[in-house]
Amino acid sequence: MQHKETTAGRVVRNTGSWYQVRTDSGALVDCKVKGNFRLRGIRSTSPVAVGDRVTIGREAGGAAYITEIAPRRNCIVRRASNLSKQSHILAANVDLAVLVVTPVRPETTTTFIDRFLAGAEAYDVPACLAVNKIDDLDAAERREAEALAQLYRETGYDVFLLSAATGEGTAAFTAAMAGKTCLLAGHSGVGKSTLLNRLVPDAGARTAEISEAHRSGTHTTTFSALYAMPSGGDLIDIPGIKGFGTFDMERAEVAHYFRDIFRLSADCRFRGCTHTCEPGCAVRAALDEGRLAPSRYRSYLSVLGDGEDEKYRAAF
Repeated sequence: MQHKETTAGRVVRNTGSWYQVRTDSGALVDCKVKGNFRLRGIRSTSPVAVGDRVTIGREAGGAAYITEIAPRRNCIVRRASNLSKQSHILAANVDLAVLVVTPVRPETTTTFIDRFLAGAEAYDVPACLAVNKIDDLDAAERREAEALAQLYRETGYDVFLLSAATGEGTAAFTAAMAGKTCLLAGHSGVGKSTLLNRLVPDAGARTAEISEAHRSGTHTTTFSALYAMPSGGDLIDIPGIKGFGTFDMERAEVAHYFRDIFRLSADCRFRGCTHTCEPGCAVRAALDEGRLAPSRYRSYLSVLGDGEDEKYRAAF
């Protein structure tokens, strides 16, 4: 392919069939990716992600194509939901991955949270939790949300209790995101679009009601896009994700991606302990003594089994 010119830029939108690149001069260019580029050793359903630095070239006829991806500082990756041997890259070059969760209506399980956090750890992406819709909780549900926040704060993560609808708690959250490239992720129905509209008022993201029949959300974001935040920094919004299968994790490394388990493992009798059946396991001792949350250990075992054929299910 002969290019009349090449230029560098950043991918700011991915619709699945084309990409929008903001060039270093500020122009927005719609681009495609050539088929042979897709096969260049990248085991992914989509080799180019929002946040990528890329080089684009134009053919004589004016069409623009992405010709090169610059080395990534990091990325957030999950196993492709329908192709277990491939990955799905959610975003690249991220300073902070924000997982938006709700304890009810819909429920975000600790298994999903732990899988997301482990995936972020594996690819060197700092992460935090935003517990949304606290304005919609009764007293018992509020206690549940606060207990969830306490669990992850003790694990070592920042947790923000907030309401995107009323603005409660969003000031501290916004301050933590200022100047950073942040990913906004979570199940459909947790209020990501409402939060996006609060953080970036001109984003115009569509919102939808929760399905009463299934207590779950409907997809309102159909593509990934990067928005500039008025407070400084950028926000990458992606479609709601149902499951989070880990990708390319070696069994011996899984414990490294669970901060609390990794800390405890320093006291295990055997180096390379899998924390499943070995004598002198400090992790299982902590579990028995109430110093490790059972939900965290269950999630660890779940991820540990992802390497087995057909083990992963999209429900996770």
